[in-house]
Amino acid sequence: MAKQPEIVITGAGAVCGAGATVEGIWQKVREGQTALRPIEQWDPANWPVKLAAEVAENNRTLVPDRKLHKSISRTDMFGLYAADHAVEESGLLEHRAGLPDGEVAAFNDRSGIIAGSGGGTFASNYDYLPLIAEVEGKLPEFGRELSNMVTPMWLLKNLPNNVLCHVGIKHQFKGTNACITNQCAGGSLAISESAEMIRAGEADRMVAIGHDTSLEPESVYYYHRCGLMSEDGLRPFDKDRSGTLFGEGAAAVVLETRQGAEARGAKVIGEYLGSGCVSEASGILDLREDGDGVARAVDLALADAGITAGEVGMICAHGNGTPGSDATEALGIRKVFGEAIPPVTGFKWCYGHLIAASGIIDAVVALSALRDGVVPGIASLEAIDPAIAPFPVSADRRDPAGDVALVICRGFGGMNVALVIRAGSA
Repeated sequence: MAKQPEIVITGAGAVCGAGATVEGIWQKVREGQTALRPIEQWDPANWPVKLAAEVAENNRTLVPDRKLHKSISRTDMFGLYAADHAVEESGLLEHRAGLPDGEVAAFNDRSGIIAGSGGGTFASNYDYLPLIAEVEGKLPEFGRELSNMVTPMWLLKNLPNNVLCHVGIKHQFKGTNACITNQCAGGSLAISESAEMIRAGEADRMVAIGHDTSLEPESVYYYHRCGLMSEDGLRPFDKDRSGTLFGEGAAAVVLETRQGAEARGAKVIGEYLGSGCVSEASGILDLREDGDGVARAVDLALADAGITAGEVGMICAHGNGTPGSDATEALGIRKVFGEAIPPVTGFKWCYGHLIAASGIIDAVVALSALRDGVVPGIASLEAIDPAIAPFPVSADRRDPAGDVALVICRGFGGMNVALVIRAGSA
């Protein structure tokens, strides 16, 4: 079997409630500052959940091309913004500009994109509501007036692969591409699938993106009815944790072979080592009480990376603050690491749960933590749940036990994804 190429990360971009740059977000996490605030996009006065981490940047900052705003949604703007910043940091465009004309087409053909997006938003249906009310639910009248009341641009604006398409169009990246709509796992899977495309020889470089916004009245209400939302704060692994809170935003990374990165003199900000993805097959909301899904995903990721559990220097947990998920995640981690668990942290207390973007933004922030040699504390943690303890989480920052991070992401349907990344070597 041919030796697999080493895969490195040469660019990263992110936007969320904590900021519009990777460095800005990292500083909020490192300093223990949360972006969770009272919701401003709509009036939450009569809603049971009133807190979220909203993106403050306006649409023109996110996407300067104002004409494009007519055919894309809010979540698309996040994805395009993060992808552009990752591509810019990677230096790929400058490198391509210096290639001989005869090599540009091949470069574009070998440059791919995979985007993880949410499965859809309630806002996508808002354009239909006035007509439904006007015709009082009578379908013949609805059909006759539809083209007069709802713009045909509705379809384009709500395509789940808009980010994938527009990043490719803007940068002329014509290689392998895919759009993953797998709820919370989307962004993490975008990284792992991008790496597999490079390993399989289908691409030399990939842009992996995750973007989402679940911050809508309906989403907040239905998640609350499912018993998943907190009314007063997001406290992973705390004895008083009561649920999660939403954030919104996106993150993106550029992955390529180490050989290719070194050949063009690119700065390496991290290394992708491996991943694992499993389903617990227990139900849409059900979680196995023994942490089996987390443990199997981590085992697969370590095997894929070719390292042992003892080489992991820090763990970025999913840590969404729901009682069941935090407890079973801790059990799964203990199954793999025993009593030698490295420092565990999580970042959702800072910028909320970004759903499809949650795993990829955690990976981007974890790269900053590895770079600075700091495991940031979970600032909202006051007292660890006795049912979880002993477990190495803390409100205080600590030193990592090595230069490798394990990033865990969980989702509906029993999804568990684990990524293994290493600090940059240049």
